[in-house]
Amino acid sequence: MKIVRKSMLFTALLALTLLLCFPIWFAVTGAFSAQWELEVKLSPVFVNTDGMAAWSVLPAAPTLKSLVEVLLDSPGFFTMFWNSVTISVCILAGQLLVDVSAAWALAQFPLKGKKTILSLYIVLMLMPFQVLMFPQYLVLNNLELLDTLGAVILPAVFSTFPVFILHRFFKAIPQEILEAARLDGAGELRIFCQIGIPMGAPGIMSVCILTFLDSWNMIEQPMTYIKTKSLWPLSLFLPEIGMEEMGVGFAAALMMLIPALLLFLGCQEYLEQGIAMSGGKD
Repeated sequence: MKIVRKSMLFTALLALTLLLCFPIWFAVTGAFSAQWELEVKLSPVFVNTDGMAAWSVLPAAPTLKSLVEVLLDSPGFFTMFWNSVTISVCILAGQLLVDVSAAWALAQFPLKGKKTILSLYIVLMLMPFQVLMFPQYLVLNNLELLDTLGAVILPAVFSTFPVFILHRFFKAIPQEILEAARLDGAGELRIFCQIGIPMGAPGIMSVCILTFLDSWNMIEQPMTYIKTKSLWPLSLFLPEIGMEEMGVGFAAALMMLIPALLLFLGCQEYLEQGIAMSGGKD
């Protein structure tokens, strides 16, 4: 009976894994499919023709035409790609500067109303973008940042989620180590740089990964605050694709997927630590 149960569990988990991996395989095979093949398979969805959409495990006529067109003949793709890189890097740098310091202060300094501040951080973290969109729009308008990359970067720099994760990592540092450093004459800045940051490195790495993945895939924020298409990130390149450029769309989706996938596979351990810590209890 145990063997049967294990076999059934293994089969169920395998089926679930294949189901979750299907979108990735969908993007990969679509990028190597010919345009005519995509039109035949997907026209019932995009053109409202009779019949049902279909998909095959492998392309009937594999080709690199779509990838070549994206990489060599689509200047708009590279403009949006570097816009995404700029947004992601600036947000990451800003959060490392602001959120790491804020999390350390909330974890180690005897601040009045610290629990209230943490509760407020959690409330803001749970609010969707649609709730904060209008207040952010007014602030960005007064700062004259609308229709610039700064309109997407600035609100994300002060995100509450990184502080929530890092606070728990810094809170777990034994006080005996910090007190010993203070007795040796170390100042608070030195303690933060030489003890806090190294011991909180797993949390900082997990925040970097989550921040990059979130900023790399942003859609609503740039769509709301940026109107000039030359400033759009790569995430807005795909909604502009129609049935006639479906092959290019799949190729662009694959190119957008690769950096995030490589980062996830290379830093999965840190990401798991951050998720586990964010779900723990104080």
